[in-house]
Amino acid sequence: MDLKSGYPYWAVKNGLMYAFPQVHADLNCDVAVVGAGITGALIADELAAHGHDVVVLDQRDVCWGSTSASTALLQYEIDTHAIDLARRYDQASALLAYQSSLSAISEIGAVAHAVGDVDFANCESLYYASNRADHPRLADEFAWRKQYGFPVRWLSRAALKDEYGLTAPAAILSSVAARVDPYRLASRLLRRMQRQGTRVFDRTQVNSITATAKSVKLVTDRGMSIRAKHTVIASGYESQRWLPQRVARNLSSYAYISDPVDPGELGWLANTMLWESARPYLYLRSTGDGRLLVGGEDDDRDIPARRHRSVDRKSARLHRKVSRLFPHIHARPAFAWAGTFAETCDGLPLFGTHPEHGPRILFALAYGGNGITYSMLGAGLLRAQIERRRHPLSALFSFARLNRH
Repeated sequence: MDLKSGYPYWAVKNGLMYAFPQVHADLNCDVAVVGAGITGALIADELAAHGHDVVVLDQRDVCWGSTSASTALLQYEIDTHAIDLARRYDQASALLAYQSSLSAISEIGAVAHAVGDVDFANCESLYYASNRADHPRLADEFAWRKQYGFPVRWLSRAALKDEYGLTAPAAILSSVAARVDPYRLASRLLRRMQRQGTRVFDRTQVNSITATAKSVKLVTDRGMSIRAKHTVIASGYESQRWLPQRVARNLSSYAYISDPVDPGELGWLANTMLWESARPYLYLRSTGDGRLLVGGEDDDRDIPARRHRSVDRKSARLHRKVSRLFPHIHARPAFAWAGTFAETCDGLPLFGTHPEHGPRILFALAYGGNGITYSMLGAGLLRAQIERRRHPLSALFSFARLNRH
């Protein structure tokens, strides 16, 4: 798949950080992880850190797929409101999804700090009502989160204007969120694993995956075989090629990043990400060197040629929206890009086995606006399943839930 268009900033900033070898011989391992983006890296790290012999494979250079185009807003706040999840499933499921995502932010922070030099920083998240019609739903969402002890504060129109200079009906301020350079985090994580003995390969395409009762055999494009006790398919939006039915809808999402903005202009945006209740939503966050990253304008045109042509027009539209919100901020696009984005019907990810493939092949589909947060949760979930332990998220994040509605 052609997963991105334009000039994703992380790839421009970091370049090709590390080169890994191709597979040139047959291999054996405990777990083969197919996909070396941020999802595959976090899962492989979790498994390797707990004694599993892991082989990581990617058909591209590592992290050169969707990870290089990710905007990496690290939030516990799911694109689907908690109150909507509760209506769709039940209160316990909604609470489990949100509380788990809240915990994942600190878990990602621990990984980022252990790896080092990945532009990780904790920040706040300001979620505002795009219009008056969205005000009641936002108020209900705030009441639910407050009831269950989430770190939130309600801002009225007056408070929002006074404290943030933002004109909107109301907002929810969450004190737990974070940012990171996703390409740098995944690359450095894979390099650290390699130094510690994990075998990492890129430019190696897996052509077939065959499971038996005791193992999984992967055959590469050069005819090499990898025999594993389990295989995790973590190749992002391309993972769906191994599934018999479509489980998510592919979209295109757009973003741009500015040159460094004067700190006086950036103000509170230096440590607070901003997003809105409209769907698709506009969002803004800063980087460690004071740039403003802006995203949104999602559409359902997952056709690479059309996406390529839309990048400049969409980035110009995003810039106009930012200028209307903050006339004093000069943050024109320096680099603009787009990427494939997938969402499930309920905004939750899919982790675990699929009845089509049996118990030894597991999927890691961290789809949605919380992809990296979901990947962190999926790492622990999949390790538990491989080790035949119970995990509280197994049912909620399973393929089986798709049959419930």
